[in-house]
Amino acid sequence: MPEAARTQVEHPAHAAPAGFIRKYIFSLDHKVIGTQYFFLALFSVFVGIILSVLMRFHLVWPQAAIPGLGALAPTGAAGGVMTPEFYLSLMTIHGTIMVFFVLTTAPQGGFGNYFLPIQIGAADMAFPVLNMLSFWITFVGLIVLLAAFVVSGGAPLSGWTAYPPLSAIGQIAGPGQGTGQTLWILSIALFTVASVLGALNFIVTTIDLRAPGMSMMRLPLTVWAWFITAILGLLAFSVLLAAGILLLLDRMAGTSFFIPAGLVVNDQMLLNHQGGSPLLWQHLFWFFGHPEVYIAILPGMGAVSQILSTFARKPIFGYRAMVYALMGIGFLGFMVWGHHMFMSGMSPYSALVFSVMTMAIGVPSAIKTFNWIGTLWGGNIQFTTAMLFAIGFVSLFVTGGLSGLFLAQPSVDIYFHDTYFVVGHFHMIMGVAAIFGIFAATYFWFPKMYGRMMNEGWGKLHFWITFVGVYAIFTPMHLLGVVGSPRRYSQFTEYDFLKPLAGVHEFITIAAFITATAQVVFLFNLFYSIWKGRKAEINPWHCTTLEWTVPSPPPHDNFGGRPPTVYHGAYEYSVPDAKADYLMQTDAARLPALKH
Repeated sequence: MPEAARTQVEHPAHAAPAGFIRKYIFSLDHKVIGTQYFFLALFSVFVGIILSVLMRFHLVWPQAAIPGLGALAPTGAAGGVMTPEFYLSLMTIHGTIMVFFVLTTAPQGGFGNYFLPIQIGAADMAFPVLNMLSFWITFVGLIVLLAAFVVSGGAPLSGWTAYPPLSAIGQIAGPGQGTGQTLWILSIALFTVASVLGALNFIVTTIDLRAPGMSMMRLPLTVWAWFITAILGLLAFSVLLAAGILLLLDRMAGTSFFIPAGLVVNDQMLLNHQGGSPLLWQHLFWFFGHPEVYIAILPGMGAVSQILSTFARKPIFGYRAMVYALMGIGFLGFMVWGHHMFMSGMSPYSALVFSVMTMAIGVPSAIKTFNWIGTLWGGNIQFTTAMLFAIGFVSLFVTGGLSGLFLAQPSVDIYFHDTYFVVGHFHMIMGVAAIFGIFAATYFWFPKMYGRMMNEGWGKLHFWITFVGVYAIFTPMHLLGVVGSPRRYSQFTEYDFLKPLAGVHEFITIAAFITATAQVVFLFNLFYSIWKGRKAEINPWHCTTLEWTVPSPPPHDNFGGRPPTVYHGAYEYSVPDAKADYLMQTDAARLPALKH
């Protein structure tokens, strides 16, 4: 049967919830679950911001007492002054919470859960109970991670990558490496289980529950991004789960997967371990870790494509090329993990292969970037807050990607690897670019989620402070890396060659404080608009995709038991002779110029 003539696969529908707990707590509705993911990520991002502000304060004023910190962490920050070990604990939890519980959770679990079924014309996800379990397992994972702060020894100091043998040998390795490190591993294991369950749900839903007429090449690019991200998650998180189990066995069961023989720690030789390899963990972790970069960024790419087309009032430039570029990024993402390990002593021939593959992944990324520019070119651009954040995403993606070209060269990476150059690159390409995608999606889909508009004036103030702020924070970090400023150091006062850089660190810290404060504007705008925002029309942005055909907020079963029929692609803007300058996917009128 041709794709365009396909009929929707039926799946058991669940009744509308009657009680508060079933409606808002243990809900089976994908929209409620998406909202739960969103607010979990919102809580997590502010925890992560607070931890980063504390670290920046300590880097610039290492002997200054931070009010109240001594009461919260009497061991790690007696009198409010951080120890180096406590700084590393903050860094570990900051990195972990941002990568897993923000950058992975909000774009995929939040917006993906909420809008993927509606955009394909489905009533819900394929497995609603599994969807609910995915969220609650993620929630428990977050609680377990934060619990590491309050157990004996505190949070781990092994970094978000948890490299063995530091993470594998227990309390003897230092503060936080006992119970805190075990909780870290359990938290990540829970998160990976939830992510694998969620990925299965996304894949089956996209393949089986599309509305009549919704062929794969009529899918919005957002759906393509969530679909490919789910495939990456299914493959990558499974590997991390296995690696976490092996690490836990090394710690608790005396195995030697990652612990070599003859290891001496604190003047003690570990006699019960032999034959393990710390590099095995690096291979397993980065086989997950580099696809994770694209798990965080691909949903943002999908949302930005949607937003740029909408507010340029033009069809997306090169739709099929954009789809194939997403596929190419997903495929090549599994081929480049070794570029994180150029320092590990790998064969120069292996390093050459990973370097070439890393450069190759720039090709589909460049295709997407040029197609975004082609979409904007000659368009009737509307500079809404969502559009500004989408353009900001493109800017940050390009800027961060350019610094990646240097790190793809083994000889250059060996110099830059343990410097702030990597910190600047990583945060710009994965961190703030993905965050800008989340902000763009929030301002864009908020009217559909809550039936009200966010305030555009406050939104544009939030954008400009944040946009200038992130460049002020992370561009100087590249310069710090060029002159050799090492990362993961809690202070630099002992090093004469770093003293001239103190002013740069102070500038970065002040910029970080201002940028972090600007997020309060977003928080106020978000919650004020939920209750007091101007009422939104059903389709305030004059979009073409299916979510804009249902009421705002959408009803429980999305389409009232009557799946829509799709006649067009997702980006029919500026259509000649149409009543408006756009054509909804459900509009039965077929114009000669439209061929799909």
